[in-house]
Amino acid sequence: MSSSTAVILMFALTGFLLGGAFTTWKNNRQMSIALLVAAGLAALGAVLWLQ
Repeated sequence: MSSSTAVILMFALTGFLLGGAFTTWKNNRQMSIALLVAAGLAALGAVLWLQ
């Protein structure tokens, strides 16, 4: 897998996790916060992978 493909997949994962966090916000705040943390880590990993 090339480096650019991995970065694109990690940003896609970030978007997926953010969508899940937005959707679960009203029903389950703890899960939503966990998804936000996971999205932040995925975004951070993608940005660091670009370096």
